[in-house]
Amino acid sequence: MKIGIVGLPNVGKSTLFNALTGARALVANYAFATIHPNMGVVPVPDKRLAALAKVVGTETLIPATVEFVDIAGLVKGASRGEGLGNQFLSHIREVDAILHVVRCFEDENIVYVGDGIDPIADYRTIEIELILADIAHLERRQAKLTKQAKGHAAEVLSELAMIERLLLHLNDEKPARSFIPSDAELHFMPQLHLLTSKPVLVAANVKETSDIINDALLIELYETLVHENVIVLPVYASIEAEISELNEEERSAFREEMGIQETGLSRIISEGYRVLGRISFFTGNEKEVHAWTIREGTTAPKAAGAIHSDFERGFIRAEVVGFDELVKAGSFNAAKGLGLVRSEGKSYVVRDGDYIIFRFNV
Repeated sequence: MKIGIVGLPNVGKSTLFNALTGARALVANYAFATIHPNMGVVPVPDKRLAALAKVVGTETLIPATVEFVDIAGLVKGASRGEGLGNQFLSHIREVDAILHVVRCFEDENIVYVGDGIDPIADYRTIEIELILADIAHLERRQAKLTKQAKGHAAEVLSELAMIERLLLHLNDEKPARSFIPSDAELHFMPQLHLLTSKPVLVAANVKETSDIINDALLIELYETLVHENVIVLPVYASIEAEISELNEEERSAFREEMGIQETGLSRIISEGYRVLGRISFFTGNEKEVHAWTIREGTTAPKAAGAIHSDFERGFIRAEVVGFDELVKAGSFNAAKGLGLVRSEGKSYVVRDGDYIIFRFNV
């Protein structure tokens, strides 16, 4: 899973990136400090791995991962080359989801590019720039297809017709994710890699002293974006960046002292999984226990292919037991003895938390 981080300059993007990844990206109090995109791969927090490691008898845990891409702050006019943001939009065109950081606090010591703290206006500014970038991207695609359409290829003509409707939609300042293609057009959308077709999570950056229950800016942001199916997640970027620099024992003590029940990373990843329809299944042996990320609805052979193409190509069957049943039984063999392990074929749809042994032959 790959998530692109966007926002205006000085809203806390790089601070949040540091909190998420521990990558120590440059944080500076001036616009366009992020000259090159920052990239970091982080493990997906999943307490089930440790429990499975005890059952399997290994100390090696290999979690699923998420990659975060932090690009330069965007400004009004970025789609036309203003600032530096336009140079970096290509870096997030192929991410799975967008994490949009908005600033929900006043601080005279941190330069702000707008006239006043207004997270909704900031969100709209970036959204319009992404829409304009998508329009330019689609117009180039349209011009290319128009040349190919001279042979009257039905597939090309069908895509051109959809692009024409999609351009009208975008020019009405509506994101591509609210566009409804016909069943015959559905397969075109992923190929276009439109920025505004991606699910959006909004990270509302608040100060550690903020009362998130009664914060007026946060409440207004929630009430506005809920109607657009956009998830708003309050985050303490600055304090979580500090926490990320501590060892695990100190982190736990610090979070307890600050009353932080769940980290921003955990909330962002869990919501990312949900909006993208991702689940995890597990494999393991005495060497390691491994979490794998797949799309909800994936069949057993395709899940096997997430591990290795040979597993999918030579798939015979999957021996499956649920996480709760396996932990309760105490071992895979014990679960098998209790009749909890199922032998599933090619049509089996993998469920979240499944522990699987794949049988294959190539």
